[in-house]
Amino acid sequence: MSLVTVVIVLIIVGVLLWLANTYIPMDNKIKTILNIVVVIAVVLWLLQAFGIFGGVHTPAVTG
Repeated sequence: MSLVTVVIVLIIVGVLLWLANTYIPMDNKIKTILNIVVVIAVVLWLLQAFGIFGGVHTPAVTG
C-alpha cells in the first residue's frame, strides 16, 4: 500500500468524521464514542497497513 493511498484515506476519514460531528445532531456522549471508535479503527488499519499488526487470525487446525 502506497503512502499516497494512506494519506488519501486519512483525509477522507477525517473529513467524514468532521462532517458527522458538525452537521449530524448527536448527544456529546455519542459523539465521543463515535470519535473513539473511528480513531481506534484507523489506528488498527494503519498498523495492519504497515505490517506491524497482522490482525486477528484463528489458528489452523492440524490433525
